[in-house]
Amino acid sequence: MPKTAMHRAFPVLNRRQLLAGAAGVSAAAMLPVKAWAQEGRLNIRVYTEPDDFDPVDASGFGEALLYGAIYRNLIQYESGDEWSYRLDLAESIEQTSDTTIEFTLKEGQMWSDGYGEITAEDVAFTFERILDPEMNSRILPDVGTLSRVEVTGRYSGVFHFDEAFAPFWWIALPYLAGTIVCKAAIEDAGGRITTEVPPTVSGPYRVRELRPGERWVLERNEDYTGDIPAEYERLDIVYIGDEASAEIALEAGDLDFTEVSPGSVTRLQSNPPAGTAMSMHPSLFYVWVGMNMEHPKLQDIRVRQALQYAINVNAIIEAAWYGVAEPSTGIIAPGLIGNRPESLIPPQGDPQRARELLAEAGVENLQVTLNVLNDVTFTTAAQVMQATMAQAGIQLNIEVHESGSFWTLGVEADGDRWRDLEMIMNRFSMLPDPSYATAWFVTEQIGDWNWERFSDEEFDRLHREAGTETDDARRDEMYRRAQDIMEESGAYRFITHGVTPNLFYNNTVPGTRPDGLPLAQYFRRA
Repeated sequence: MPKTAMHRAFPVLNRRQLLAGAAGVSAAAMLPVKAWAQEGRLNIRVYTEPDDFDPVDASGFGEALLYGAIYRNLIQYESGDEWSYRLDLAESIEQTSDTTIEFTLKEGQMWSDGYGEITAEDVAFTFERILDPEMNSRILPDVGTLSRVEVTGRYSGVFHFDEAFAPFWWIALPYLAGTIVCKAAIEDAGGRITTEVPPTVSGPYRVRELRPGERWVLERNEDYTGDIPAEYERLDIVYIGDEASAEIALEAGDLDFTEVSPGSVTRLQSNPPAGTAMSMHPSLFYVWVGMNMEHPKLQDIRVRQALQYAINVNAIIEAAWYGVAEPSTGIIAPGLIGNRPESLIPPQGDPQRARELLAEAGVENLQVTLNVLNDVTFTTAAQVMQATMAQAGIQLNIEVHESGSFWTLGVEADGDRWRDLEMIMNRFSMLPDPSYATAWFVTEQIGDWNWERFSDEEFDRLHREAGTETDDARRDEMYRRAQDIMEESGAYRFITHGVTPNLFYNNTVPGTRPDGLPLAQYFRRA
């Protein structure tokens, strides 16, 4: 691969092609008066609270948004309509063989607060922390077959892999695992960052304070040496879990940028708040209903299959996504290697087939509990499920959780609640390589991200081998088969990838990934 070329292992995902006709709409030119605009302040909403202070403990997009503003990577995702990356800390980076990637850092790139220059030792330390079993990093799957990082000079090094791992370019380097940390600062902190204000940062912003449950307050990092300058004196990452609440906050002038609910798209397109614009993006998210295979009610595959058939995906999308989304065929979105043309069970379901399966299993008057986030889209989807599953003679009870409670439901390290978990409607974020979808459902993820407690030797093998495969056609075949196995287990009912509609004030030029998720460091004044 040329040192500055984009490495691509999938078809280009272009929102203009996938959402033709869904162009952004602008409101009246008059802008609302906002005190923070005069102060150079920007408020970006995030749907999950960034609650991991140390990148080795990172768990999702909330952290990615925060880390993108305060730290740096060798390469970063570009903002725009197509998936690409740009050099950040790296002066050059090149795949020199199937199992080696060589890099050279730009000289004179600095840590804040007197921690000196960023070196190859910091890069090696960053990745080897993830590899260290004692760190128990939740993002270990992101680095795949990486075995070690060799330091060959103050500014140079080599990534060594046991086997080829194509997703490293798109999953590890520009995302959470590739967030470079300062070796000296981590060692001074006792091996892990546990304070909300990191001892040193390298990005255009630094942390001023954390207001738990509300926001991270960032300010310009005067020690920043990169080439993406901080546009704002203050940048707040505001946690609001519910989209409807976020829309109200933006219309009140308390946010500058937020994703909005699908149900609001038509209203906001026809009657947007003054001074706002809206954009639509194809989403890589995947939403599904999972079933705990170890729960006594759900150990019989026929019962799980009955639940699959009892769920009418079309009805869910019409009511909860207002028809602006499409049913998904698995966990891998259209435009990516591994996307299936259709699912094994039709999206409309089949209540009669559900009844037959329950009869075969000798089960009558089945009652199951579905756990969902306290979000209007998901609670609406749950209510539709409740109504349609009744047609199959199944009583669905709904338990609604706030974010902090929800994300511990299936995690063994957080107690025994996983034992009582029956069904769950979940949504995972995604990156532009299919291995990022399958990684969380392998056997070793049981009790961490694999809440269905799904275990299949063929699935595990396919995930492992597809990550080292360099032939795109072969990878496509393997990932399609992996999703077949998931569906055949009865533990998964795939719902949708959704869409990402964003609303923002038009005195702001948002920086977003092609799937619409914000990249805080790229936001600019209009």
